Amino acid sequence: MDRPIALQMHSVDLKQLRFAVAAADYGSIRQAAELLSIRHSILSRSIRQLEHRIGVTVFERSGGGVKPTQAGRSVLRTAKLILEQVEVLVATAKSNGRGEAGRLSIGFCTSISAGNLRATLTEFKNRFPQIELATVERSRTRLVTALRNGTVDILVVTGEVPLTDNNFRPLWSERILVSLPEGHILAAEPVIYWTDLRNETVLLSQHDPGHALEDLLISKLVSPVDRPKIERHDVSRGIIKSLISMKLGISLVLESDIGASFGGLVYRELRDGTGPTRVDFSAHWRADNENPALVSFLKLLAERYPSLATVE
Repeated sequence: MDRPIALQMHSVDLKQLRFAVAAADYGSIRQAAELLSIRHSILSRSIRQLEHRIGVTVFERSGGGVKPTQAGRSVLRTAKLILEQVEVLVATAKSNGRGEAGRLSIGFCTSISAGNLRATLTEFKNRFPQIELATVERSRTRLVTALRNGTVDILVVTGEVPLTDNNFRPLWSERILVSLPEGHILAAEPVIYWTDLRNETVLLSQHDPGHALEDLLISKLVSPVDRPKIERHDVSRGIIKSLISMKLGISLVLESDIGASFGGLVYRELRDGTGPTRVDFSAHWRADNENPALVSFLKLLAERYPSLATVE
């Protein structure tokens, strides 16, 4: 029966490969059939069909059982690899379907050096280590565009997202703090009020969330006479911290931005007459996004922030 292999793999099914591997593992068609809970004749016929279809005698048969031929050993090695890959394929498909594997892209324009976003991402990665987590930090405008065209799955941002076909979930709020150089006169105060900023120079990044912080400052200090001098810099938040440490001004930061230590700076809570000033964060995603990994992330958000309902 041995002859040049003329493979007709379209005629070979996985059951035949599994039966052949089982017979080889146990050295006996009869014993393999018993362990697989099938009739001996069915297993034997399946293996002969396999041999016929691939044009190779896989086993030498004797009263003592079966032994792979030289060509059969090569066939069995390949069969085991195929079966292993099929198992991986099935497991991966099930994991993806359950949202336990795959890829999730999260957009934000805030710091993850501390706070809820950092904690949420850490817990999500610990819970779903097989999911590739891609983080995207861009301006709000670019993030909204990315959400619209599907290059990010979900945004975690402050303020509104101008999309008509998105869902959103309120998440958490963060205090606004004043970032000061050590030795600054306001650093001696346990808390700072918006009106205390009147004679200061406030350094803000032109990148988000700098625009939102400037808008908030203007809303809190309606009269231009009461407002500090505002300097806008086309640099990152990290460079703003450097400028503050050089005593070129002070700045406003979100609570999550203070996790990364920076020498020479102190932080104080910023208040108005009603208490600490806070900004709200929310998650936004497209209503037609069926990514199972997104579903898993949304479930985690619901667990961590259960008192806030999803709005559609």
